[in-house]
Amino acid sequence: MIKKNFIILILYLFLMTNSFSAGSSSSGGNEGSMKSNYEKAVSYVKIGKKFEKKGKTEKANKKYKKALKLLIKSNTKTPNQADTLNYLGFTKRKLGDFVGGEKFYLQGLAIEPEHIGINEYLGELYVATNRVNLAKERLKVLENCNCEEYDDLKQIIAGTKESKY
Repeated sequence: MIKKNFIILILYLFLMTNSFSAGSSSSGGNEGSMKSNYEKAVSYVKIGKKFEKKGKTEKANKKYKKALKLLIKSNTKTPNQADTLNYLGFTKRKLGDFVGGEKFYLQGLAIEPEHIGINEYLGELYVATNRVNLAKERLKVLENCNCEEYDDLKQIIAGTKESKY
């Protein structure tokens, strides 16, 4: 009888241990390794840029559309993040919605006026929409950043570098 109770106790402890560990991993024990919507979106943007460089516009646009959906979710959950607004503007612009892209860029600049990415991309949008004077204002903001974004925008404004809008 003692041996039987001992075996039942061992089985009970074994089952409880497994249910606790299963419960903790399903309830978020792996959250640190799960990517946020923002992080997933950034991955899609990077892949989209690679496709775009190879001239695979249709594939790039599919990635930008996926990124846009995730960025909208991210912005709903955690609004007013300059980086999220930057990528929202970027994906909108890349998908041809210049008005929507500009709206997000301007929201991001209201939060972080010196944001390097937003200033560069908004400058590119201004060049694409024939508002070079406004693009030069974005360039002025970037002139002391000592960054490639300044050089890229300067070349785009000068017409010596192609920007794929």
